[in-house]
Amino acid sequence: MTKPISVLAALLMVIVGTAAAKPITQDQTVVLQPEPHMAEASKWATTFLTRAHYKKTRLNDDMSSEILDRYIESLDPNRVFFLASDIRGFEVYRSALDDSLIKQDLKPAFAIFNVYAHRVFQRIDYAKGLLEREFNFGIDESLQLDRSEAAWAENEKELNEIWRKRVKNDVLRLRLAEKEEGIEETLERRYDNLASRVAELDSEDVFQYFMNAFAAAIEPHTGYLAPRTSENFNISMRLSLEGIGAVLQRENEYTVIRHVVPGGPADQDGRLHVGDRIINVAQGPEQPVDVIGWRLDDVVDLIRGPAGTEVRLGVIPAESGLTGEAETIEIIRDQVKLEEQAAQKAILEVVGQDDEIVRIGVIDLPAFYLDFAARARREPDYRSSTRDVRRLLQELKEAEVDAVVVDLRNNGGGSLAEATSLTGLFIDQGPVVQVRDSSGRIDVETDPEDGVEWEGPLAVVVNRQSASASEIFAAAIQDYGRGVVIGEPTFGKGTVQNLINLDRYGQGDDPRFGQLRLTVAQFFRVNGGSTQHRGVIPDVVFPTMGTDEEYGESSFDNALPWTSIRPARYKIAGDLSAVLPALIERSEMRVSRNSEFKYLIEDLNALREARDQSEISLLESTRRAKLDERKMAEDTRKAAREHWNEKNAGALVRVVEPLPGVDDEAEAEEAAADSAEADEDEEAETEAEDVRDVVMNEAARIVGDLVWLTEGPRTALVEPGKLGEELN
Repeated sequence: MTKPISVLAALLMVIVGTAAAKPITQDQTVVLQPEPHMAEASKWATTFLTRAHYKKTRLNDDMSSEILDRYIESLDPNRVFFLASDIRGFEVYRSALDDSLIKQDLKPAFAIFNVYAHRVFQRIDYAKGLLEREFNFGIDESLQLDRSEAAWAENEKELNEIWRKRVKNDVLRLRLAEKEEGIEETLERRYDNLASRVAELDSEDVFQYFMNAFAAAIEPHTGYLAPRTSENFNISMRLSLEGIGAVLQRENEYTVIRHVVPGGPADQDGRLHVGDRIINVAQGPEQPVDVIGWRLDDVVDLIRGPAGTEVRLGVIPAESGLTGEAETIEIIRDQVKLEEQAAQKAILEVVGQDDEIVRIGVIDLPAFYLDFAARARREPDYRSSTRDVRRLLQELKEAEVDAVVVDLRNNGGGSLAEATSLTGLFIDQGPVVQVRDSSGRIDVETDPEDGVEWEGPLAVVVNRQSASASEIFAAAIQDYGRGVVIGEPTFGKGTVQNLINLDRYGQGDDPRFGQLRLTVAQFFRVNGGSTQHRGVIPDVVFPTMGTDEEYGESSFDNALPWTSIRPARYKIAGDLSAVLPALIERSEMRVSRNSEFKYLIEDLNALREARDQSEISLLESTRRAKLDERKMAEDTRKAAREHWNEKNAGALVRVVEPLPGVDDEAEAEEAAADSAEADEDEEAETEAEDVRDVVMNEAARIVGDLVWLTEGPRTALVEPGKLGEELN
């Protein structure tokens, strides 16, 4: 064990501002200290983190070192505030934080934070001073965008140079956006807002930052929620949060879209995408507020608002990188209602050579939901994903579809019981998933009912954002040989979290200890392999948005590893190994000839390039040329897409019954009217080409091949070498 530590004199020369609206300067020197109740809160949090977590953890010097690194990273992820001398001063804590947690001594955490606040105010003062000078945008120099692994600035002169380029880039971005007027005032407000946000942080915030560094040092899905954050989390779990329906995360100084909630306002609007960066927020017609550098929960509070009101988001699209031009997206706030996340159906027709047609029922499942309260009240018509999908399957059978596709793209999971019972609609009986807890005990979740609701050809479509319960369902369908899995490798989250209310263990009427989100178990497939880390690898793989190292569970440096246990006893329902090579060959041939997939791959490559960009030019002519190049590429693609759609409309995949929604119905009616004019003899009023969803179209073609290969074609199969010629 290490010796008791004392706070260095240098660390006492620190500040934390107040919640004043006026600009904060470094002369306002108020030091934050831990509040008395936080000692007991840290005791209970430490107890659960070290004794109840699925991953056995020892609070020792090695853990202390990891906590220190993650705490510093959480405060200054891009290394633009602390000096190297500050970091060297913090080394006194490297092997001492374990002792501090055991003794419930939080002074080191607050001392480090106070240094951070002091440095923030120093930098803001310097940045505002730079706005008074003229920048030369004819100099060929660049700004390092990602400094997360760069060396800390050794002195104030080095840090000043970093900030000179940062401010110059801020000015240049506004110049490129044709905002010559008011640039200085806009940036001064931005910098003052950043100072105010840091000034408004209180002891509860500092405690949360530190305890989250401790939790993150163990495993990425474990975290501490302070009382205010706990309330926000509880609101969202009740689905009563009024906002835009998007999950946000912070990356360096930016608020980034992590997930668009199915059925929510942002999803229905369709313009906001995963990876987009939010740079400002405006309430209706009001002036936008710059949120670069803001803490995440403050951005959430700004976006949230009463249903029916408008919020305007300034967004840099993900594919544009940090050099991209911002777009304004107006969204009307609303509640994310359970029925809007409910399963929905559509019917597609795959049209082959000689007008050979396969009718495919598509079930879009945004989440594995269950109305627990209604079920507890024993209401006979309570909502659940299994109940809804069973009803949709019955409707699809009545419509005489030849195959079914379950679309789990962007489905982040939900109820484990629903994943189990939903699998039971497609298998007769048997285990679905194995769950191992922290003691090593293994429970097997089994199909609760005998019988099968759909016996015909089946496919499951997944992507990188399909996680947790989605992976359980897809893995079971794959392991039983019940259907073909199509798309991208899934996220790879194979762990179970419980929420622990620490207030239950405190004394007094209002302990205000917050909550822990604790990983307590791990999922395993019936074949014994884990869904953790690796995810589910599709049988037919499409181009992906990134490698395992770039996205998904395996991108976390301390994610639990893949492992395996003994397989469960189960009976294979089918064997698709004989037809998979043909399905893959035909799909690859079509994809290689499909312009829409070409555009998709280009988008993915552009997104990857933007994400990997380490530097940005500060030469105005270069930046303008990049913007012009991007605009020209977009115009060229738009024209090519219109030509491709016109040439192939109605020839590949037809939407007979669209998913519910005004846009789809309007497009179906419009396309049907156009088709009826061309050929009055066809029953065109229910037909519409949907070339927007290139992934689902190709999934439908694959399922069409599956039907022809397993059940026999109604006409002769197209030779593999000739497949895809109609796409030229």
